[in-house]
Amino acid sequence: MNQRLLAPFPVTDRVREALAVSLRGCEELIPEDEWVKKLARSEATGTPLRIKLGLDPTAPDIHIGHTVVLNKMRQLQDLGHQVIFLIGDFTSLIGDPSGRNSTRPPLTPEQIKANAETYYRQASLVLDPARTEIRYNSEWCEPLGAVGMIQLASRYTVARMMERNDFHDRYKAGTPIAVHEFLYPLMQGYDSVALKSDLELGGTDQKFNLLMGRHLQAEYGQEPQCILTMPLLEGLDGVEKMSKSKNNYIGISEDANTMFAKVLSISDTLMWRWYTLLSFRSLSEIEDLQEQVAQGRNPKEAKVMLAKEITTRFHSAAAADAAEQDFINRSRGGIPDEIPEETFALTDGPMGIGALLKLAGLAASSGEGNRLIDGGGVRVDANPVSDKGLKLGAGIYVLQVGKRKFKRVTLS
Repeated sequence: MNQRLLAPFPVTDRVREALAVSLRGCEELIPEDEWVKKLARSEATGTPLRIKLGLDPTAPDIHIGHTVVLNKMRQLQDLGHQVIFLIGDFTSLIGDPSGRNSTRPPLTPEQIKANAETYYRQASLVLDPARTEIRYNSEWCEPLGAVGMIQLASRYTVARMMERNDFHDRYKAGTPIAVHEFLYPLMQGYDSVALKSDLELGGTDQKFNLLMGRHLQAEYGQEPQCILTMPLLEGLDGVEKMSKSKNNYIGISEDANTMFAKVLSISDTLMWRWYTLLSFRSLSEIEDLQEQVAQGRNPKEAKVMLAKEITTRFHSAAAADAAEQDFINRSRGGIPDEIPEETFALTDGPMGIGALLKLAGLAASSGEGNRLIDGGGVRVDANPVSDKGLKLGAGIYVLQVGKRKFKRVTLS
């Protein structure tokens, strides 16, 4: 290892604070002692550390689960370090096999270009664009050529590659593994060599690829990077990881009212997990807020604060205020403060009002719900419903049948 890393730089209070920021919400920091030494050297010399995050543009849009790692980047950026947002336009041509039980079809150059055009714009909602270095790994991967690729491949063994869980499991099961899939972790590791990164971030599913970067940097005579993995964010249901396919997500391009309402729909327990991984509030602020709730403060107030912070980040403070007022108007217009609440999952898109009335126990059947609508006896958020074809998407609604039957439902 490069001896500069082992030089005895003092571990100051600022270094300890930076370590606490690094560890906040993270799954693993490997090796922690090396990262402390890097931080101490940076503090003593005034030289920012180079912190890398690579994302393959495999889809045009991202949800807030994807921003967990971006949030960590922003926290380290605010400490004065140089963050590098790497768009994997070359590695997307290979296809990341992480967590796969079958060969992933590579994207076409046209798909990659179309998706990459939106990635940085979305990342800029979290990172400070003025202090972010944007790179594309085609810069150094394409010039490698066949000779360079063979030389790179010689620096890692097949036996070590087969230690990777998804490769090992597929091999044991007799599931095909394409040779080009071995190239992916090699190329991701080579990105770290090209960028001379001090730290690489990624999700827990990227650990093998991140460690590859450490190995290849040592092979090329560089000081090995440290790696920091972040957990996968649970979705609105609080159980499964956030995913569009599971319909438990908040897209960062969703409108402000929907985003605000969806955050308010999460459980009080999940709220604190989201605070740790998504909020830019300090840990001391969050701990103080938790203590206030434990002492009797309404947890809904804390959830509103989180909803406003997230909505502000992806829209604006004015939009977040308007979303809060919209939620209040819908929740309180002529409606009792204490009414039953229930949450339902949307499996096939927006739900028809008749079916929802039946599901909520406010009508014996969808047909009866439609007859109640015809009779003028149904309201949603205090507004009379006359259209039996009304469909409701994700959000929080107060259903009213007659004068006395109410239910607040969350659709997610």
